[in-house]
Parts: sequence; C-alpha cells; structure tokens
Amino acid sequence: MPELPDIAVYLDALERRIQGAVLESVSFKSPFVLRSVMPPVSEAVGQRVKELRRVGKRIAIGLDNDVWLVLHLMIAGRLQWNSKRPAQATFVFDTGTLILTEAGTQHRASLHLTRDLEAFDPGGLEVLDATLAQFAAAVTRENHTLKRTLTDPRILSGIGNAYSDEILWAAQLSPIAQTHKLTAEEIGRLFGATRKCLVNWMERLRAETGDGFPTQVTAFRPEMAMHGKYGQPCPRCGQAVQRIRYAANETNYCVTCQTGGKLLADRGLSRLLGKDWPRSLEELETLKRT
Repeated sequence: MPELPDIAVYLDALERRIQGAVLESVSFKSPFVLRSVMPPVSEAVGQRVKELRRVGKRIAIGLDNDVWLVLHLMIAGRLQWNSKRPAQATFVFDTGTLILTEAGTQHRASLHLTRDLEAFDPGGLEVLDATLAQFAAAVTRENHTLKRTLTDPRILSGIGNAYSDEILWAAQLSPIAQTHKLTAEEIGRLFGATRKCLVNWMERLRAETGDGFPTQVTAFRPEMAMHGKYGQPCPRCGQAVQRIRYAANETNYCVTCQTGGKLLADRGLSRLLGKDWPRSLEELETLKRT
C-alpha cells in the first residue's frame, strides 16, 4: 500500500499537472470504485482543481465548488498519467488524463466524493510536523505493540507495513515492544528514526521521479533494509532477517539488532510447533538441521 513518502511524490506530480486544471469528465470501468452517492459525480465535472492534500494514505483533490475527490489506493491501486493501460477509473482534465489502475481481482481501491474532507481523516499525528513531546504523547496514549502503534492511522498518519519495518530497524527496537514500557530514550530514538526514514525516502523517491510521474510505486525496494528481506543479511550485523507472518502481511526484523537475540513467534508456525518453537537463532538452526 502506498504510504506517506509515496503519496507525497504522487502529490508533487499531480500538482505539476492538474493544479488549476478543469476536470472535464470522470468514468468508471466498474461502479464499485465509487463508494459515495452524494454529491454526485456530475457536480465535479467542469470544476477547476484548487488544492491537493494528503489525508493519511489518501489523496484528496479539492475542486473550486468545495467538492473533494478522495482516492484511497489500498494495496494494489496505482495512478498513471496519460496511460493507455486498462483503468478502473479515468479522470480527464484539460491538461491530460489521470487513471486509476488496480492489479489483482480484489479491487479494494476507492473513490469518494465529499464536501466534508475531515470525515476521512483518522486523526493520526503528522510526525513530520510534530514535536518530540507530541509524538511521545501519541504513541503512549494506549498500550500496544510498536508495530501496531506505528501503523494505526488513528495514532500516526501515513505509515504502513513497509516503512514501519524500516523505522523499527533504524531505531533498533522490537516490533512487539509495548509502548507503555518504552523509556524516554527509546521514544526519542523512535521519533528520530521515524522522521529520518520518512524524509530520506521522500527525498529518494523525488530524486528518482524527477519531473516525471511515479511509475514504480512499490512496498518492496532493493534499497530497503528490512521490509521484504526475509532470509537476507541484515545490513548492520549480517544476521539473516526474520519475519512474523499474520494474515496477508508480515513483519521483518533483525534478531540481533532489534530483539536482543530472541526469535519472535510466528503465529502460524508457533501454533504448529508449540513448545518446540525455537527461542533463538541457534535453536532455529538446530531445528532446521533436524
């Protein structure tokens, strides 16, 4: 799912192309993409784009009659400019054509039209605009694991599965550490790692995209340290990256750098192995050999 750095780069590209442009038409391959009925799409057609915003992981296009087009790309949705690829939704502006594509069959990407943009804001803290004190208050307001806290849009805005792995590795903190047990030093380390990771990736993606339109938006990048790197060596210590799998997601982490040598239980495998679940890399290697 595109996260804060990816959405920021999309917005850069859109501002260069549709800021001040007139929306001439909107069409859909399937009506399922459109998740709202009021205001109707007809109220958006013929209007000029006056503002673009990021709302969490959503892209919001504001028109001059105060109607907002709110796009949520979800996992497989992507935006293309002047592309001939099959589209779930097509937005024709007087400056060019924006299309929403979506790989796979689930088709979870969505478009809402609204006059109440605040209704789509989960309320998470914008870390890049926050102080350390505001960040500390947000992450310790409830007691959750760090992985859940980083990815909860009601707590922090715009961070998902991919960048949370990178942030936790940079901060050298366990994904299952409880927020109420964090020390002031650990919170400071997490705050610094979160800001640095997001800024560095925004700069990297902006340099990669230049004046073009983002075409390689993905959660799996060769330059990442942890996310999608299961079994590969940790860039810091060289130990093999481990993972926790749950539903369709997985958390990648380093046993040496983040969990003090403790191998975290994978829900599926630990349920299968029970008491035989290895507690360290050494036990894991012994299990593999036997």
